[in-house]
Amino acid sequence: MAVPKKKTSKSKRDKRRATWRRKAEFQAEKALSLGKSILTGRSTFVYPGEEEEEEE
Repeated sequence: MAVPKKKTSKSKRDKRRATWRRKAEFQAEKALSLGKSILTGRSTFVYPGEEEEEEE
């Protein structure tokens, strides 16, 4: 027979959400930093994707 699960405490919920937000904030900061370095031309980032084809 199905039994209801126990309620998750507010502190556990808040801790999980804080971790999730911290990860998102770190990724946003990293992306902004990469964007700035690309604009200034100081990056060593290699763009993936289209490769130039040699025409004969």
